[in-house]
Amino acid sequence: MRTQLIVRATLPPPPPEPPRQGPGFHGAVTEFKRRLIEATLFQLGGNRTRTARALGLQRTYLLRLMREFGVNVPRQETMSRPNGRAPAPGGNGAPPRPPSPPPAAR
Repeated sequence: MRTQLIVRATLPPPPPEPPRQGPGFHGAVTEFKRRLIEATLFQLGGNRTRTARALGLQRTYLLRLMREFGVNVPRQETMSRPNGRAPAPGGNGAPPRPPSPPPAAR
């Protein structure tokens, strides 16, 4: 049996690498995910639980993605409120509860 040697000079040159445009596929997907998380957080007032639910994710996975992508919860005063009012200082943005009636005298 005879073995043949392949001489490097007889092989065709390797094809040129395609030019890279932007961050590439994986970078574009990562950027899309980051922007989607940021936009959803903003729309839902920074509520991470509701954001995870809206995106169909577990809350813990959303938190992991936020850490991985460097996404921070938007600050309350920069977000628009659905009722047009900013939340009360120290409040959570929910409407205040009506005062409790005084206890009945015996």
